[in-house]
Amino acid sequence: MQKRIEISHINNSNNRLELKADHTDFDTAGLQASGQMLVDSDSLAFIYKLENDQEFIYVSLTSDIWPSLKNVISEKQQVILLLKDNELELTDIIPELEYLLQNIEGNTNYGDEMVALVENTFLS
Repeated sequence: MQKRIEISHINNSNNRLELKADHTDFDTAGLQASGQMLVDSDSLAFIYKLENDQEFIYVSLTSDIWPSLKNVISEKQQVILLLKDNELELTDIIPELEYLLQNIEGNTNYGDEMVALVENTFLS
């Protein structure tokens, strides 16, 4: 099963968006940003991929934080993931999001609900 990190709290300050992660039941030491994102249409989420020497770990960016992600794009903010005592910048999140948004717009391959939610949140 793919390991996921769920976001429990967000904070927007000092030209950066901080994402605080829920408690994880796996070791997060040594994780690095991959600079890559995926779409999880079933969960209505964007997925940012972290990696270590053995595997990828998915950070789930659910639709409830999308308005903050829209602001990240328009304000060119950093996105920082807070894991226990570790801060990790989610590198290349803006170009990755912009690329995904272009692909999702009007593309029913992502599912009607995902397309509508993306268009209403980011493209209106």
